[in-house]
Amino acid sequence: MTVKVAIAGSSGRMGRMLVEAALQTPGIEFVAALDRAESPFIGRDAGEMVTGAACGVNVSADIGAALEAADCLIDFTRPEGTLAHLAVARRTQCAMVIGTTGFSPEEKALLGEAAREIPVMLAPNMAVGVNAVFKLLDVAAKILASGYDVEVFEAHHRFKVDAPSGTALRMGEVVADALGRDLRECAVYGREGVTGERKPETIGFATVRGGDVIGDHTVMFCGLGERVEISHKASSRMPYATGALRAALFLKDRRNGLYDMQDVLGLR
Repeated sequence: MTVKVAIAGSSGRMGRMLVEAALQTPGIEFVAALDRAESPFIGRDAGEMVTGAACGVNVSADIGAALEAADCLIDFTRPEGTLAHLAVARRTQCAMVIGTTGFSPEEKALLGEAAREIPVMLAPNMAVGVNAVFKLLDVAAKILASGYDVEVFEAHHRFKVDAPSGTALRMGEVVADALGRDLRECAVYGREGVTGERKPETIGFATVRGGDVIGDHTVMFCGLGERVEISHKASSRMPYATGALRAALFLKDRRNGLYDMQDVLGLR
């Protein structure tokens, strides 16, 4: 089984990692590298750009031609770019693996609408380890449902433009769902000044941005006299890339539907 893959934002930090992984993954045929029309990388061989060895795929801004040739588009760009690509994917019946974060509720609804016509895999983090953590958080939250305050900490590089990270928000959602809460109602995203005592039903978020931190996430269940921490720390973007390619293989032969990495890994 071979899946023909196109990669959006191929000259970016994550895009380059996806290209490198695609060239190394059995069952993946790398057929298109996409970038903005004004990118200085347009026309360059994507393989040379990433590994120094030509692969025969030049960077292009022609999304239509790319998706006509591909079975699946992998997109880790920005919401506005992803949604523009989604419209073309619907027209060409091309599957999408989406690692973009920062979607509004209305934009997420558009993704769900598109998934009625094409297969869409949407996940804030595609690393297998992170998705194992999601499962562990569900179990821990149910065990520690009473008497423990929940706090989510995340740190990323200085270039990340959204906060909290999509992964941190998903961690909060997993815990809130396990506890029967609505994260939209119980999340606290910042504390300053005289805040008063912590309300026990809240889930707090703390964000750090700096340097070249790839991604650190920790959920703390803080009780009186003890603290349980579940953490994931990434030292490379490669786990995200290999997870995305695993998702592309998963979508092969699926006609439509909205999936996440829990589906890909069989963790439902």
